[in-house]
Order: sequence, then structure tokens, then C-alpha cells
Amino acid sequence: MNQGEPTTQPITFPPGVSNAWGFAAFNTLSFQMVIGSPMILFAKSLGASGTELGLIAGMLPLLTILQMVGARFVGKYGHKRFVITGWSVRIIFGAFLIAIPFLEDRLGLRGQLMAVITILFFFNASRGFFSCGWLPWITSILPREIRGRYLTRESALVNITSLGAFCLAAIVLGRTADSGNFAALFAVSTVAGITSLFFLTRIPEDQDPYARFNASTPVSLRTMLGLVNYRRLLSLNVFWSMAIGGLATFSIVFLRETGEMSDSRILLLNSAAFIGGLSNLWLLGKWLDRIGSRPVLIATGLFFAFVTILWALTAMAKIPQSLGLVLGLMYALGLGSSALNLSNTRLAMAIIPETGRSHYFAVFSVVSSVVLGLSPILWGLLIDLLKAELLFPGMAFSAFTLVFWGVAFFFGLTFIAAIRLDEPEAISFDRMLRNVLTASRVRYWIRLWPR
Repeated sequence: MNQGEPTTQPITFPPGVSNAWGFAAFNTLSFQMVIGSPMILFAKSLGASGTELGLIAGMLPLLTILQMVGARFVGKYGHKRFVITGWSVRIIFGAFLIAIPFLEDRLGLRGQLMAVITILFFFNASRGFFSCGWLPWITSILPREIRGRYLTRESALVNITSLGAFCLAAIVLGRTADSGNFAALFAVSTVAGITSLFFLTRIPEDQDPYARFNASTPVSLRTMLGLVNYRRLLSLNVFWSMAIGGLATFSIVFLRETGEMSDSRILLLNSAAFIGGLSNLWLLGKWLDRIGSRPVLIATGLFFAFVTILWALTAMAKIPQSLGLVLGLMYALGLGSSALNLSNTRLAMAIIPETGRSHYFAVFSVVSSVVLGLSPILWGLLIDLLKAELLFPGMAFSAFTLVFWGVAFFFGLTFIAAIRLDEPEAISFDRMLRNVLTASRVRYWIRLWPR
């Protein structure tokens, strides 16, 4: 290299950012026990109806609407202090759940269920109010060029931890879970939550007070929606949230009610979703920042529509509900969800302007989260209204069949919404497919295909 010629230094992660991955791992272990499948199974053991299960599953995203209020205070207190306060309050409420499984004699099953719903309300409300500081905080300390790499590694850790959490839950619950088993899982959640706080306090704060206050500058909703690409991304999130809220929740309920599977087996099968999410570390780890978010969103919408049609055909008894099929469908659920979340968040980081960033992110999170919260409630209402099977000539339609076909329709709308997105830095969808085929071993199999 000639003297005086500029050198290109690889962009590295800022010091201290690795603590965000530690926080993500232990935070995941904590919340999977409280708002994941173990809680759905615990509520089901208490006699929760489909609507009540939908309420429990949808409460966290629904209460994200409190971000709209919290965004006003982030600039005053700072991202780091604000988020740490919220997570501390959340852990305290989560600890109350440890006692609930032992109160059957005093409260009865119905009283226990109401206590669980009440605690989850405050647990999720504290998370909803204070979480508005998280994405602006991480966006402010990460260079634009490595955000996809950061999100991919974070997703990998989340999926590894979730897999471990579900395996642990399956072992603890066993074939016939009792009160002590569920209380043990809630205790693990509390300890993991406290550990996550240690890493959260070590993540660096953004050092530019002006940028922090600029990010908290109030922006009108009309101004936000005037940003065409932002408005289109919100539409995509509405369709996606409506779909995934039904599939993620009621695929588990479907297996429990129709597959004659134990709770522990369902949890082990569901853990395949996290292996699918982990796969994106290799599939998207080095590609997401290169190809952009739009082609990944297009591919994922189409992929999910196909996966949900398979669920619908299984509910119609057109495809046998084999162990291998369910394992594959759960793997696909994790693979697609992870890919869409990664590309969705990365695109939001790219298109949201710095001025009013906290408010843009709050609306972005609230729109998708409120729909995600309403989705399982609405699908649960549909299931409760259609408990009796509707018989048609030659085929049987159950409530689950209608839910899965409805979910497939919304995934189709997600695919259409992704096509309408504009991302100048992204490559085209067909070019992405060519690159993936060229860079993978698939090309060798294509050469052997009979012509």
C-alpha cells in the first residue's frame, strides 16, 4: 500500500456493548418462564378459557401502548437509568408469581387464575412503560453498518437461551406437573431477571446529551405517517402481528387439545422453534447488512403463508399429525419469526430519523404490539365461539382450521406489504435468491438435477 493511501479499518462494536448480549440471554431466560409457553400451560391447568389464554398471551404486547407515555420522560432521565428502573420493577412483580401455585386451598383455581392475570398485568405494564428507552438507546450507540450483525448475534443468544429454558421447563414439569414444579420455574425466572440487571447496568450510556434530548423531541403522528416508508412498515407490522399472534399461541393449544401430548412433550417440540431462530446466525449473520431488510421480509411473508397452510391441512386431518411434521413446523416458526424480527427492526433503525427518534420507535412498537396483543384475544374468541365442529361434505372444519386459514391470509398480506416497501440500499428479491444459491451448497444439487 502506498504511503498516504487511506486505510479501511473494520467497524467493530463499541466497548461495553457485549453486555447487551448478556442482558438479552438472562432476560430471555427470565421472561420465557413468565410470559412464554410455561405460563400458558400453567393457566390452562387452572382452567383458563380460550379468551383468557388469549388475554394472557396478548397482555405484554397490548400494554406496550404505555411506551407512548414513557417516551416523554426518556430524555429527562436518560435511556440507561430509565430502562434499569423499569426492569427492576418488573422483576419484583415477577417474584410474586412464585407463591401463586401454593395458594389453591385459599384462593381456589379461579382465584389463582385471577391472581396470575393481575400480577401479569403489572409485570407487563412496567415493561411497556419503561421499554421505550431500549431501542433508541441501542440505536444511538451502534454504528449503522453493524446493526444487522448485532441484531443477528443477539437473536442467536435469545434463541439459544430460549431453547435451554424450554428444555429446563420440560424437565421440571415432567409428565404430570404440580404446583411445586411451576413455582420452581417462576423462581428461576426471578433469579435470571436479577442477573440480567447486572449486565444491563454495564451497557454504556450514549454520551451526547443533545442527541438524547433531540431523540425525545415531540413529533406529531401526522408528521410520522407522512414518512411514506415508515407508514408502509407500520402496515406490514399490523398484518404480521395479527398473524403471528394467532399462530404462536394457538398452535400450542391445538397440540394440547388434539394431539394427546403431555405438557413436557409440547414444550420440547416448541423448543425446535428456537433452533430455527438460531439458524439465522448462519443464514443471515453475514448477509443481512449486505442484502438489506426488504428481500428478507418478502421471502419470510411468503414462507409463513406456506407454513400456516400446512397447519390448516393438519387441523383438517388432511395431513397426519406426526411427530416429525410438528417438529418441522415448530422449527419453521422459529426460523421465520427470527428472520422477520431481525429485518423488521433493522429497517426501522435505518428509516427512523434522529429527531423524535424515541417517539417514532414508541409508535412503531405500540402499533405492532397492540395488534399482537389483540390478535390472540380475537383468535381465542373465535375458538370459543366455534367449539363445535362445523361439518361440510367430505371434510371437517374445526375452530382451529378456521384460525389457521385466517392466519395464512394475514401472512399473505404481510408478503404484499413487504413488496411495497422501499429500501434503496437493499438488493432485489431475485438477486438475493441468486446470491443465496450461489453461496450455498444448493448449487451443487441443482447441477445434479435431471434436465
